[in-house]
Amino acid sequence: MNEELDYAEMLEIPVSTVNVVKKKSLFKRKGAKAVKEQPQEDLKERVVESVNERVGAYVFAEDLSDPPKPEKKMKTAAIGGGRDRAGKILLTEAILVGVIALAIFVTNVFLPNTVINTFLGSFTSTTAEEPVYNQFELGSVVGAFSEAEVDISDSGVISFTAEGSVYPICKGKVAKINEDNGVYTLEIAHTSTFKSVITGLTNVYSAEGTSVVSNIPVAYSDGKAEVRVSLYDNGTLLNCLDITGEVPVWKS
Repeated sequence: MNEELDYAEMLEIPVSTVNVVKKKSLFKRKGAKAVKEQPQEDLKERVVESVNERVGAYVFAEDLSDPPKPEKKMKTAAIGGGRDRAGKILLTEAILVGVIALAIFVTNVFLPNTVINTFLGSFTSTTAEEPVYNQFELGSVVGAFSEAEVDISDSGVISFTAEGSVYPICKGKVAKINEDNGVYTLEIAHTSTFKSVITGLTNVYSAEGTSVVSNIPVAYSDGKAEVRVSLYDNGTLLNCLDITGEVPVWKS
């Protein structure tokens, strides 16, 4: 038996083909009936079958009864291609968004007054409309039980000289406090343009940035200096007040 056959037996693996070499006998039996020689291919098959039986192998024929369906493969390929295209589109969109965000950041830092920043700012700005100064409800600048005589000048400045607490004329926020020789000046911002200035104060109760209302005192006067309350809008002194008792009111 040839080397391929011996090697297959040692490894105990099945074989599918062998090379069979049939040697001619040097001596022929006299008187024996000639035996018809079998074809070499038939002999190969018998040898392969014999070897496979000895190594315990099983030969499985390929099942061609259910060939693969090209439709399913095409469908799967189409789905995969669609997913690839969707992934590429999402990646492209993400890159574009990143580029736009970077461009906006750069222009905000280096070119804050560009057209695109102005355009985008129109969508993000939420500035509330401020009330006009004469829409504020006014209150007395002295306490309800004060005996101070409150006057108003021809220029619209409120004044009094008396000891007692001093009140804001309307709600707002303390914007500035100045002191000169023990006398304080208080500036209260009511809007970005409308403010009141109170001078002649002995003490100030509220710090800068503190919100104030008209019914809580903001300062104190010992009565030695005249207290004056002036109203301004865009830096212009307002002359539009009347006094009813001790409470100022807007002129109609």
